[in-house]
Amino acid sequence: MKLFHCFNSRSLRPLWCLEEMGLEYELEVMPFPPRSEREGYLDINPLGTVPTLIDGNRTLTESTGICQYLVEQYGPTTLAVRQDEPEYGAYLNWLYRSDATFTFPLALVLRYTRLEPEERKNPQIVEDYTISERYKPNTARYLEALMSRPAFQKTQQIK
Repeated sequence: MKLFHCFNSRSLRPLWCLEEMGLEYELEVMPFPPRSEREGYLDINPLGTVPTLIDGNRTLTESTGICQYLVEQYGPTTLAVRQDEPEYGAYLNWLYRSDATFTFPLALVLRYTRLEPEERKNPQIVEDYTISERYKPNTARYLEALMSRPAFQKTQQIK
């Protein structure tokens, strides 16, 4: 099994999943963006995006789908909720919520606070106060707990 990865990208999701599950895998770390920085990558993934997971004759390119594939193909694992469990529907909703509702706002924040040239940055995107501010401390605590996990810490050593 081989995962194509770029640091600080969506390929963190399946990399972290592989580490949490303790699965053996080969990792190819590439410069970003791989479509232009890694010769031949478009032959592997015509979208030119990361992640790409190759497992035998299967090639997967969506980070959350790769995670679902890993827990179903190589489980059982406590990372997944089984189809016969009452919480399965809620599990799938939460599993895919990041792709459906969170990715676009996150992309705006990253773009206008980190990626754009200084003259095009727009800090207002993250500095405006909204009612959601009251949730930030709990979210920050949860994120801190996730990021303290040994498997996540290992993914951060790979650059």
